[in-house]
Amino acid sequence: MRILGSLPVRVLDDRHRDEVLAILDSDPVGNVFVSSRVHQAGLDPGRLGAQMWGFWREGRLESLCYSGANLIPINAGPEAVRAFGDRARTQGRRCSSIVGPLPAVREMWDLLEPFWGPPRAIREVQPVMATSEPSAFPTDPYVRRVRMDDFDILYPACVAMFTEEVGVSPNAGDGGVLYRARVAELIRAGRSFARIEGGRVLFKAEIGAVTPYACQVQGVWVHPESRGRGLSEFGMASVVEESLRSVAPTVSLYVNDFNTRARAAYHRVGFVEVDTFTSVLF
Repeated sequence: MRILGSLPVRVLDDRHRDEVLAILDSDPVGNVFVSSRVHQAGLDPGRLGAQMWGFWREGRLESLCYSGANLIPINAGPEAVRAFGDRARTQGRRCSSIVGPLPAVREMWDLLEPFWGPPRAIREVQPVMATSEPSAFPTDPYVRRVRMDDFDILYPACVAMFTEEVGVSPNAGDGGVLYRARVAELIRAGRSFARIEGGRVLFKAEIGAVTPYACQVQGVWVHPESRGRGLSEFGMASVVEESLRSVAPTVSLYVNDFNTRARAAYHRVGFVEVDTFTSVLF
């Protein structure tokens, strides 16, 4: 019988912060979301809003799994994925998605599907893209940081983007309380950008995660009546330029492979594909 301290998967705390950040920051683009949370909140589950699981091999912390609203395996080979999957299966599903590198998520879902399935959707191929250089594409002089007095104009665009991307409204369940708080948080942090004309949003994007090494763009959206006019390229060129200047030295995002128009736009702005994620949505 193994004692607790010898178990290969443990819940980590702030005593492990340096080891965890060393793993996360070894892939600053792929791990930017989780790394941003740990840089900001540490590893105490109450502050982090999640548990961080650690997998040990021969006395060394080797792999991680962020277990919160998202279940995210990190630097996880087959043995670690099996250990994390077993722990997730035992405690029951508490997440709304499994997200991360394609091989690890695919293997983890193979383990969990008999117990958790069926999912609402699987986004099997999501290219991760990044750039560390200002775009050669012209910027949009009308894209600016959003102010709190723009909130009522911006929020419907955020809801439309989320509903198009995820397939459900963020106002479902709690009436949008948590989502409204998150939109407001990003505005106050200076990480929400938009082109607003005539009281409506034509283009918007947010910086959802930030570390000293990278940031991640999310929520890119163009008003349906303005699509096909290049606003996404001009807008993203502006977001990249300002992000590199004042946020982080690398700008990243991930996108569904079937969204060929968006992928082409990001390529034109200067993003290159560096990895592939998979998302299982519940």
